[in-house]
Amino acid sequence: MFHPQRKRPLPPHPQTVAVVTAPQGAAWGDIQRTLTQRYPGLRVLLSPATVQGRQAAGSIASAIARVQRDGRAEVVILARGGGASEDLECFNDERVVRAIATCTIPIIAGIGHQRDETLADLAADAVAHTPTAAAQMAVPTLASLYQQHRDRVAALQTAVERRFLYIRSHLERLRQRLEKLPQTSVSLQRANQKCQMLRQQLAAIDPHAVLQRGYAVVRLPDGAIVRQANTITPGQKLLIRFGDGQAKVIVTEIITPSQPPTSK
Repeated sequence: MFHPQRKRPLPPHPQTVAVVTAPQGAAWGDIQRTLTQRYPGLRVLLSPATVQGRQAAGSIASAIARVQRDGRAEVVILARGGGASEDLECFNDERVVRAIATCTIPIIAGIGHQRDETLADLAADAVAHTPTAAAQMAVPTLASLYQQHRDRVAALQTAVERRFLYIRSHLERLRQRLEKLPQTSVSLQRANQKCQMLRQQLAAIDPHAVLQRGYAVVRLPDGAIVRQANTITPGQKLLIRFGDGQAKVIVTEIITPSQPPTSK
């Protein structure tokens, strides 16, 4: 029941706090005053108990169980003001220790003075050796919450400004690239014009286009092109390629530029 691993964490911003103490004791007044100053608007529930005498142990255990059944509290303060060691004996009772250990709600023990220590302190999830210190441990100050909020707002504003500067820089780089696009377009236009000119040149020397204009290609049976008349002989078979087809011919006569054709 005293092992550190079973200690439960305290809620950082509780909205409801239960207090187990004597309603007529000074501890209850100190706790109310401290909670009101630190965290205005907090809901405080009192589970009254006898904190001294023979009936105290059973009363404290019952008060803790009452808070457990109610279920509204997020943290419990078990408190008693200072006194003689005999007055705090009820906090060493097994019933109180077991009630603290089995409670599902975190419990802060604020019993006696700094020098006092009880088994209830060892079983509690957190220990503050006075009721006032227990109240301070239970809730943060509203001023600190306001400061945390301001810090978060400042951090968010800084992050937004950094993001804005990054986006503005990125847009500036894009703008500079867009300004260069006209020059790129001129270069692209010139390249297209050059490609068109080369395309026209290729079309002009295309052999098929030449044939379409009325020229023909003369080939030997083995496919070699005949380029000179003196390389063929009468009776030789040739293949003539036109723009729209081919013709097979037999050479009957070789005519040179200085020799007129024979009339037959």
